[in-house]
Amino acid sequence: MARSEMVTERARRAAGRGTRRRVHTRANLLDAAFAVFAAKGFGRVSIEEVCEAAGYSRGAFYSNFDSLDELFFALYRQRADLIAEQVADSLAGDGPDLDVPASVDRVAEVLLLDRDWLLVKTDFLVHAARDPVVAQTLLEHRARLRRAIADRLARARGHTALPAVLGDTDSAAHAVVAAYDGVTTQLLLDKDVEGARVWLKQLLTALLTHGGGTPQRPLEKT
Repeated sequence: MARSEMVTERARRAAGRGTRRRVHTRANLLDAAFAVFAAKGFGRVSIEEVCEAAGYSRGAFYSNFDSLDELFFALYRQRADLIAEQVADSLAGDGPDLDVPASVDRVAEVLLLDRDWLLVKTDFLVHAARDPVVAQTLLEHRARLRRAIADRLARARGHTALPAVLGDTDSAAHAVVAAYDGVTTQLLLDKDVEGARVWLKQLLTALLTHGGGTPQRPLEKT
């Protein structure tokens, strides 16, 4: 190998190692931020606290994120992508035919119901509600989740009709997300994950099927 080629190869490998380190640093910062946000609340956490929890300097933080808002949106995208994937996979079934009751069962069993994440998300919703720029960005992220759900429902619509009250697949996607929001709000208060899954299953069944009936809130624990 010629000297110039050896230099180029060394530079390529060094760049690869630098990229891997950056990815690793970014992941560690996200994990640390999630833990600190959940424990103290989004509005009560500083960049210094995130760096301390992750074991990095402020320089490492700013090489990956411009602000805590940007870091949060990276966390939000992770969760939104996961939820969209869970819902889409569950609604996909084994093909274009959509077995709604079976799909709803799968959604209710696997859907992310992480109370720490709900605490972080709720804190940030309050923060975003007071800042129009942040609110717009958050709305765009939520829209991505709804589009993923609507896309999967649209693929199956020719095989399984949605209830007429829902109108089009976009409206159905809004209803699914609203049901998830409502169930998770209750979960923040009663901490009953199993009850939340039962309630979510009943809501989605009633929303997405004909004659699903009125969902009944699971009996409160005594």
